[in-house]
Amino acid sequence: MAHLQPPMTMMDFFRKSEGIWFTQRAVHHFDLTADESGESNLFVTVIEKDDPRVEKVCAQQGIDPANATGGATFHWQPVLDFSEPNPNYAAVLIDIPNRDNNSRGKMIRDRGYVEGIPVVSRYDFAPDGVLTIETDYDNNQGQERCWFITDDFRVRVSNVRMMNGVNLIAYCSERRCVTPEMLAQMTQQNLARAF
Repeated sequence: MAHLQPPMTMMDFFRKSEGIWFTQRAVHHFDLTADESGESNLFVTVIEKDDPRVEKVCAQQGIDPANATGGATFHWQPVLDFSEPNPNYAAVLIDIPNRDNNSRGKMIRDRGYVEGIPVVSRYDFAPDGVLTIETDYDNNQGQERCWFITDDFRVRVSNVRMMNGVNLIAYCSERRCVTPEMLAQMTQQNLARAF
């Protein structure tokens, strides 16, 4: 079994995350908000730095797109929902790494997870590959940590702090969905081992 090589830059993280993920999430609210626990599919697509969306999202935040290394698009849908994606459950994320240390930097988004407004987050990869993302919204602060257990299984934990304290804590486990191409490749590898 190959040893996991965790991503240590945001673009490596986006590339390792590309594909469709089955997400199971448990959410604990500290107020009377409805339970948001459940299952969904997360779709991740890498975009390169010459993609027009990079310049568009950078312009929203007044950031020079020359500092961007690329990004990714994310969208969430209920499991087995094949309808057109809901833009309220989608985001474009752009990587702006620090010049002296590309394991940390800023990630800019056209819309945040907690408040649907353009936001700038700070990120940092620990030496063991755990990614920490800190985001300041108008009325909230969010922190998310994410790490790969294997190439096809990862974990995310997050919390949102309102001005009066912690509002919610969430735990997500995510498994990569197998595409027909991946299945064909695995079949060929298993057939090769049999002979």
